[in-house]
Amino acid sequence: SVGLRDDRTVVTWGGNSHGERDDAPTCPGFVAIACGGRHSVGLRDDGKVVTWGGSSHGQRDDAPTCAGFVAIACRGGHSVGLRDDGTVVTWGDNTYGQRDDAPTSAGFVAIACRGGHSVGLRDDGTV
Repeated sequence: SVGLRDDRTVVTWGGNSHGERDDAPTCPGFVAIACGGRHSVGLRDDGKVVTWGGSSHGQRDDAPTCAGFVAIACRGGHSVGLRDDGTVVTWGDNTYGQRDDAPTSAGFVAIACRGGHSVGLRDDGTV
């Protein structure tokens, strides 16, 4: 499990078989967190994504290193990020096309994911 404290630091508890706790960041500056199957994702106030825990499907190794993210989500073995230009970036597991089938156009305002799929809400209200 993972939580975000009011001082914008991350706190973790529970299982640690894949570094879910030991690899967690200790610095402040987080504005959002998400918890996947064996990995977690944090969004920093500078728009950068930080990942920790397992990486059997590239959950950490394939994570974006650039800034410009405004939202994150993760579930199972994959993660998704929403950039400030309305585009979606995905990384991690691709068993069900979580990465390959991701949209390449802009216009997204919200994202979510569950198990083997992700969804996005566009600025025109369509999903």
